[in-house]
Amino acid sequence: MKYENHQLCPLTQALNVVGGKWKPIIISHLQKSPKRFGKLHALIPKISRKVLASQLSELVRDELLTRHSYPESPPRVEYALTEKSKEIVPIFEAMAEWGMYLVEKHVQIDKSQ
Repeated sequence: MKYENHQLCPLTQALNVVGGKWKPIIISHLQKSPKRFGKLHALIPKISRKVLASQLSELVRDELLTRHSYPESPPRVEYALTEKSKEIVPIFEAMAEWGMYLVEKHVQIDKSQ
């Protein structure tokens, strides 16, 4: 199917929500259990705190994550996957498998040169 307006393309819409460098990694780290901001930052050391906060905010806005604040001192906030985001986990796993194939293929090409 051809889309004259790229904004009407379903794949473009999906990638606008979950694409990018960090969102798939964040979602992957939240697969098994909710995590606090500091724990996510420790798990993804190359991401800046500002970018992590921004990505988490976007994922909450797009209803892929929940943000739960606990009334404690100091404040505690946890992020967790929503049912909506749990639906894309198998897609990410399939893409990771395909990515591994590409990495292995690239390594074989480099060895043969």
